[in-house]
Amino acid sequence: MVIQTALTEKFGLDYPIVSAPMAQVSGGRLAAAVSDAGGLGLVGGGYGDPDWLREELSVVRAGTERPWGVGLITWRATREAVELALSFEPHAFMFSFGDPSPHVPAIKEAGCALILQVQSVEDALAAAQAGADFVVAQGTEAGGHGADSGSTLPLVPAVVDAVSPTPVLAAGGIADGRGLAAALMLGAEGALVGTRFYACEESSGHPEAKERLVAASGGDTKRTRVFDVVRGHGWPEPYTGRALYNPFLERWEGREEDLFAALDAEAPRFRDATAEGDFDRAVVWSGEGADLIRDVAPAAGLLRRMGEEAEARLRSARDLLGGVREETAR
Repeated sequence: MVIQTALTEKFGLDYPIVSAPMAQVSGGRLAAAVSDAGGLGLVGGGYGDPDWLREELSVVRAGTERPWGVGLITWRATREAVELALSFEPHAFMFSFGDPSPHVPAIKEAGCALILQVQSVEDALAAAQAGADFVVAQGTEAGGHGADSGSTLPLVPAVVDAVSPTPVLAAGGIADGRGLAAALMLGAEGALVGTRFYACEESSGHPEAKERLVAASGGDTKRTRVFDVVRGHGWPEPYTGRALYNPFLERWEGREEDLFAALDAEAPRFRDATAEGDFDRAVVWSGEGADLIRDVAPAAGLLRRMGEEAEARLRSARDLLGGVREETAR
């Protein structure tokens, strides 16, 4: 791989690609596979369940000798969860959705690279001020939780300009090498990729959920609070989650107060559906890049495919410059 950026130099990567820390999906096996293949794999610590963290962080630490990391949902992160994650000696620690400042000193003291995900220029400036080593600019196209404050194409260069010289990673709708090449041309130093890695052999996602991602299109997704309501997660403003549209969402969208009132009946059914792989009711988080997912691939093959395609796209861009073609022909 010849693409060299601040991201690849920092962690000694072969590809400027980070797998997103998707809760309950980005386990230790996926993170290790991504890191071992030359990207930066992140374990999705989500809401900070200690038993899950211990198990999955043990897997990734044993599974690769290359740099890896962990991510937590900021507004739910506790000192105990952060300390537990740090005890496994990750190389990178990512926070998303909220003020990370209470945890920054511990991250820095551990010598861990700090990655902060934001959804606006204002939050990006705050992240840089907080000491982020990398800022992730997440567009509204992203799967899972995010905000409606800006799509990837205009948000990334705006954040790049605002926080320079802090390096920026792009997130939201990036699912192949073309998206990675575009992110680099916008000034990003790499890409954080979520939904595409959900549909990987090594992800902890249910096999049926992966097949639904392969069959889905970007138009099949919707930002909503319905799935947080039924799961009992009181996400703060302005965050919603982008997921595949299904009969459960169709039934309750716009009727969140009614769903609150019906939780005694609906919450157990939802938990059972999740365990059984019934995704007419259970949630499949998905970004708008679902159109580009055509197979359930091994992580190593996906990284190589994305990297080679990005390199080819960047090289072919020279052909768009007439002067370069004329000079080459002489």
